[in-house]
Order: sequence, then structure tokens, then C-alpha cells
Amino acid sequence: MNEIRVFGGGAGQHLAPAIAERLGTELGRAELFKFANDNTFVKIEENVRERDLFVVQSSVPPVDQHFMELLIMIDALRRASARRITAVLPHYPYSRSDRKDQPRIPITARLVADLITTAGADRVMTVDLHSDQIQGFFTIPLDHLTARPIIVEYLRSRDLSNAVVVAPDAGGATRATEYAKALDRPMAVMNKHRLGNKDMVEVTSVIGDVEGRHAFLVEDEIDTAGTATQAAEVLLERGAVAVSIAATHAVLSGPAVERLRTSAMAEVIVTDTVPVPEEKRFQKLTVLSIADLLAEAIKRTHGGESISSLF
Repeated sequence: MNEIRVFGGGAGQHLAPAIAERLGTELGRAELFKFANDNTFVKIEENVRERDLFVVQSSVPPVDQHFMELLIMIDALRRASARRITAVLPHYPYSRSDRKDQPRIPITARLVADLITTAGADRVMTVDLHSDQIQGFFTIPLDHLTARPIIVEYLRSRDLSNAVVVAPDAGGATRATEYAKALDRPMAVMNKHRLGNKDMVEVTSVIGDVEGRHAFLVEDEIDTAGTATQAAEVLLERGAVAVSIAATHAVLSGPAVERLRTSAMAEVIVTDTVPVPEEKRFQKLTVLSIADLLAEAIKRTHGGESISSLF
């Protein structure tokens, strides 16, 4: 592990120290600040020549600032003669802008991939992308991890004899299928339509039997929680006795916390790919750590071992 260094950007400080500790290595030393003119400055404060480096930076507001910080840190490490640089993105920025579904709009997730590559990253590690096609945006290796084993292990501590796994829309059916297989439970799919670019959705139908069951919604992220809370109401109307949600990324923006706190949701299960500050925590929220998974993936990457066998 002496050749490994884990660096944390401003949006990676909640994970980088825990990852380094699990790897038995020191946390990389770097100075990050802004000049009076608002320009970001990064200085690497140790020798990284010919080392295997992992830069942890999640997608946390202000997203643009933290992404720019990531690029500058990668550039600084490359110019310091690092042997290999891996950008560890627990939550990939702009992941929902992954296709042109309207005229004259960008594919920002592809732009993010190009910028990371141009900055000098040799590979990327991320968790539960919004869509698998983002992997194809990169010309460098990408390890696509999933928090499913962590969430499944937690769910198995619950009584699942009456449970059904629910995809909130057709796009999430593949994810829900994997959870249903891992938990050995039946599955249902909801039909959802997003209304424009605002946080407005309409749930029109449920395919599958949820009556008399505890419905577990599975998502990649919870943003404003509009979809989640509306889906919970529909499932309860269709006869579900309880509704919980499990999601990898707890973005929890805008009215999300209040919506979830006052909703009929029995439990909200997330991981810490995005830091969840104390002011966003509430009684029904469970936060699981992703640090062990990332540390093991980094260890295997460094040693040239299989990542896929983790799952």
C-alpha cells in the first residue's frame, strides 16, 4: 500500500480519510483554496512521483466548483509525475444529462467525461450511474461499482417475507430486477411521465401485485423526492401496507427532506456517496457507508485484481 495515495477534494473529505484508513495508508496531503479573484488553487504537498493515486470527489453543491477543483487536482498530480491517476467519483456529476431528449440541449455527462480525460485521469471509478450508457462516453477505463450489495445486506436484516421490489419507472426495471433476484422477492414496475424540465411527474399505473405487501422502491438517487413521495402515495392507494425506498445517492435537494419526513414512507435507506449533513437527517433516514466498497475496489485496482467479482 506504500505506493497508493488517496486524495480528497472538497467534496470527498467525508470519504477519503475512511478509505485511506481501510487501506492502511496515509491520506494524501494537498492544499486547496480560492484566491481573492475566485480562482481555485491546488498544491500537492508531498512527493507523488511514480505513485498510484486515487482522487475522491463527489457531486456536491456547488457542483461546478467541486468539478473544477477535481480537474485542477488531476492536472497538478499529472504534472507531479504520478504513475497513474484514478478519479473516484462516488456520485457522477451531471449524470442525468446523458442524452438529447429535446432539441438544442447538451449531453453534459459526455462533456464531463471528456474534461476528466483531458485533465489527465488514467481511469475512473464511480458508483451506480444514472444510465449505463455513460460508460461509453469514456475512452479510458471506467469501473462501474454498485451499492446494491451494501443495501441488500442491510435489507436482509428486515423481515422481507411480505416484500415486493418496485421500480419507479420502466427505466429502473433492470435495477429493480437485480434487487429482486438478490432478495428473492417478486417485482413490480410503475409507469411515470415527467412533465417538462421541472420537478413534476405523473404516476399513471402499476404493473405487478403490491396489494397487502411492503413495497420497496429502488432508485439510483433521491433528488427533490417528488417522484418518491408520489410513488409511495400511489402504491398505498393500490393496497400496499407500507412503502420504503432504497437509493444509492442522497442528493436531497430543495424540499426533499421535508417531503420525505412528512410522507407516508416507512424508511428511507441511502448511502454516503453524497455527504448527508446533520441538518438533513431525520428519524426515518438510514445512511449506509460506501467506504468499505470503495476501499476494496481501490485495493483490487492497485493490485490488478478483478472488480466484477465483488458483485
